[in-house]
Amino acid sequence: MTAIEFEAKILNIEPEKMRTLLINAGADHVVDRAQRRYVYDIPGRPGAWVRLRDTGTDVTLCVKEIHSDAVDGVTETETTVGDFDATNTLLGKLGYLPKAYQENRRSSWTLGGAAVEIDHWPLIPPYLEIEGDSAEHVHATALTLGFLPDELTSENTTKIYRRYGIDIDAIPRLTFE
Repeated sequence: MTAIEFEAKILNIEPEKMRTLLINAGADHVVDRAQRRYVYDIPGRPGAWVRLRDTGTDVTLCVKEIHSDAVDGVTETETTVGDFDATNTLLGKLGYLPKAYQENRRSSWTLGGAAVEIDHWPLIPPYLEIEGDSAEHVHATALTLGFLPDELTSENTTKIYRRYGIDIDAIPRLTFE
């Protein structure tokens, strides 16, 4: 299924303070987990890529397409698959070789129907990601936590790394090791 992602981030957060904000706002903690993913370029399609992700509970295969840096600027077509390594092997047999392997840690919460994630990625400060049903839902959730719309960014992970002077595309294995 293809859907528009309504998503924004608040950069450079302090995770423990954010957990307290979430609890005080009435958010429900879902799970803390480590995630891993392979990303693959799609030849001839700049701004689009394939992501194979193991969230610790599900393995999904997704095509992400960036149309803009707006809250609603990304579409994704995603499905659940059975096995992370087998799907990577299958993609390889189809000619898709991963350009990168990446890991992150995520603390997942829900607040007013929005998914709120405290994300830790190697080499950069943690950030908060809010995904809702609409741009208004994302902004309302941010306001509930005390953040104004001008404190949000909808930049993708590559652009966020660039903010810190890091070219994530030049890192074929991004881990916490």
